Amino acid sequence: MPTSGNNADSVAEHGLLLTLALLRQLPAAQANVSAGSTLGAPLGRMLAGRTVCLYGLGATAMALARRLRPMGVRLIAITRDLAAPKVTEFALDECFSSSERDKALAKTDVLVLCVRLAHQTRGLVDASALAALPAGAILVNAARGGLIDYRALREALSTGHLGGVGVDVFWTEPFPTDDPILSFPNVIATPHVGGVTDRSYSDIADAVAYNIERLRRGEPPLNRAA
Repeated sequence: MPTSGNNADSVAEHGLLLTLALLRQLPAAQANVSAGSTLGAPLGRMLAGRTVCLYGLGATAMALARRLRPMGVRLIAITRDLAAPKVTEFALDECFSSSERDKALAKTDVLVLCVRLAHQTRGLVDASALAALPAGAILVNAARGGLIDYRALREALSTGHLGGVGVDVFWTEPFPTDDPILSFPNVIATPHVGGVTDRSYSDIADAVAYNIERLRRGEPPLNRAA
């Protein structure tokens, strides 16, 4: 399935969910209610007025941009090709080339990964990238787990440099339930459900049925990975 249409919209909504849940400390708020406290804690942070950086400008990033813009954020991005025609469609406040990555990250309050995993992008968010983020920045990954250097992320969490991490994808799946990263209170993890919605799955079912019909007619399937 191509990462467009309802699939991109679904993943974008989930990325926004993780972002808001981290800013408003949703797990701590739920824990307070469970403990019998309804006294207005913890203190959350607003999304409005913050700088959100989209790392990669594909279909999911476009779906995110459309949702983030009305929320009053400052929207920036990192992309390989600044001259690509699609860049103007995002109506970004600033756009940086991959070689200017750290310059963009230094301005970022919320970093959302929208990059495809390939040999060149594995470990893309490494120790230097995490260090370039301001203290307290939030990292959200609903793309692919391998984009982040695991050891670098664990270290950034251990030192308290990151304000929160939201992950829907992992380095190995299924992910060990006793992994140290899951023990940090400012980590929200979901089980790879970004694209698991009624509309996304309906599209997938239609695409599978259509490809079966193509194969029956002796035609090659669409959207082949290789």
